[in-house]
Amino acid sequence: MQSGLYIVGTPIGNLSDMSPRAIETLQNVDLVACEDTRVFGKLAARFNIETKKVSFHEHNERDVVNELVEKIQSGLSVALVSDAGMPGISDPGFRLIRAARHAKISVFIIPGPTAVVSALVLSGFPTDRFTFCGFFDEKKVHDDNKIRHTIIYYESPNRIMDTIKILARVMPERRIAIVREITKMYEETIIGYPAELLDIEHPRGEIVLVVEPAPEQKMTDVEISQIVNDLVSNSTKSAAADVAARSGISKKEGFIACSNVQLY
Repeated sequence: MQSGLYIVGTPIGNLSDMSPRAIETLQNVDLVACEDTRVFGKLAARFNIETKKVSFHEHNERDVVNELVEKIQSGLSVALVSDAGMPGISDPGFRLIRAARHAKISVFIIPGPTAVVSALVLSGFPTDRFTFCGFFDEKKVHDDNKIRHTIIYYESPNRIMDTIKILARVMPERRIAIVREITKMYEETIIGYPAELLDIEHPRGEIVLVVEPAPEQKMTDVEISQIVNDLVSNSTKSAAADVAARSGISKKEGFIACSNVQLY
């Protein structure tokens, strides 16, 4: 094969999604760089891929990136795979791709399934504009709510119920889609407002969380007052931030609303 870096998408669950081109590429490159050699080993055994492999993950990426670039520059062909899906999305693969571009190495893509886009389509929420925010981070959720179009997160099954509670507080007016086990036997999409999903059976497996766009109209004064009443036990500054995030108004307007209610 031509010397260069080959970005190879692999199945996110159903092995039937493995493309003939992906198999051919992985069989014929000189080396496969993978997150976990044991995980890739199972895929390799299924498709008779006997290519030499090297571990490439977040803990060794800084050292391995330079080594892989040097191998490619010496004339080798290297394939990059993640444990599942497209490399470079929420994994260290993008650093190798960036280094290859910087070194003016040829980079090729062999597309495959992507959990982010698959979940977005399954949700039925608008797809013309969306933002992928990686794994859900409670510290950033108020800023995320300023994104008024569709938002996508990865989430752990161990944290999903706590995340729903947070969204019920911060984004109560935005429906969410809990998309789990995409392409697998128990694939499921659960849609509803966060408050409606607080008592669902605990979702298991690989989860992608999709948040629909915020309503076009801001909340009414009455609705804002109801939120404020729920938060008066907090400090005015803290309550103001919550009001702003949940209602679409500015923090200054939220502070005034909170101050008025607490004075009352």
